Amino acid sequence: MSSRLTMMLRFPSCPVRMSSASALGVLSIVAAVAPAPAVAQSWPEKPVRIVVPWAPGGSTDIVGRMLAADLSKRFSQQVVIENRAGAGSIVGMEFVAAAPPDGYTWMLTSTGYGFLIQKAKVDLVNTFAPVAMIGTSDSALVVHPAFPVNNVKELIAIARKRPGEINFASSGIGGFPHLNTELFMLMSKTRMTHVPFKGGGPALADNVAGNSQLQIGSLPGALPFIKSGRLRLVAMGGPKRNPAFPNVPTIDESGLPGYESQIWFGLFAPRATPGNLIGQMHAAINAVLEAPDMARRLDEQGVMISRRTTAEFAKLMDSETAKWARVIKAANVTGE
Repeated sequence: MSSRLTMMLRFPSCPVRMSSASALGVLSIVAAVAPAPAVAQSWPEKPVRIVVPWAPGGSTDIVGRMLAADLSKRFSQQVVIENRAGAGSIVGMEFVAAAPPDGYTWMLTSTGYGFLIQKAKVDLVNTFAPVAMIGTSDSALVVHPAFPVNNVKELIAIARKRPGEINFASSGIGGFPHLNTELFMLMSKTRMTHVPFKGGGPALADNVAGNSQLQIGSLPGALPFIKSGRLRLVAMGGPKRNPAFPNVPTIDESGLPGYESQIWFGLFAPRATPGNLIGQMHAAINAVLEAPDMARRLDEQGVMISRRTTAEFAKLMDSETAKWARVIKAANVTGE
């Protein structure tokens, strides 16, 4: 892979021209500072639902439940997490897109672009309004303890020797682990077999059971299994070594120069949600993230808080979508 293409695939992507969809996101935040209708001043008046379009147990679900607990206290209303997994997050995305834009149904998701592969009618840039960026986390290359790989060079060697024989689990087609591994195979000129599930939790369970040999997923989901010894952490996919694992090298430095991938977590709303409601939820999320206890708990999960304005979050969605679309095209990824 050329150095130019490597730079194009780094996270965060280089600044790009803001799309018309992102411009709408800017207008939403402008509207949020305008005087709000009287009815919105009492929001929320009933329980709030946050849909996670992945199965329970994955990193997005973990982050979502932490936020929901603190938001419930702040709102004095119950904030519930509802998992609607399937089709690489498309099932949950379609559900939220069709929900009333009244501030009572939101979507918390993470790096996942199954909609680009499956040619879905929904997508993150045009179907939803970005509300709040939560944070980022390094990708983590983990293997079953019985798999005879201790570093990236050994994985590349065995994958080249046994093309298609090594199974890697993922949260679904177009999910973060899937795209991470497609990028890995593209850059290392290797071929492994994809085993997709409906979320990171089931995928990790398959790794732990030894049915699939590895996963390049997010650190928060894998962390309990790493600590218990049921999975072995081989390398990190971030731009530098993770402070929590200073002795674990990055994928870049340990055998695949130029490789870099981090997962993002963010909250979205149906596109027609009024700007004043988006502004209120944006402010509530940021207030929760500013609490020292929340920062500590997210840090323990390997999540680095990354607060952005709604407009900045929209711009990130443009650049991230473009980045992973290039990976999908270069690796010739198709639905299974």
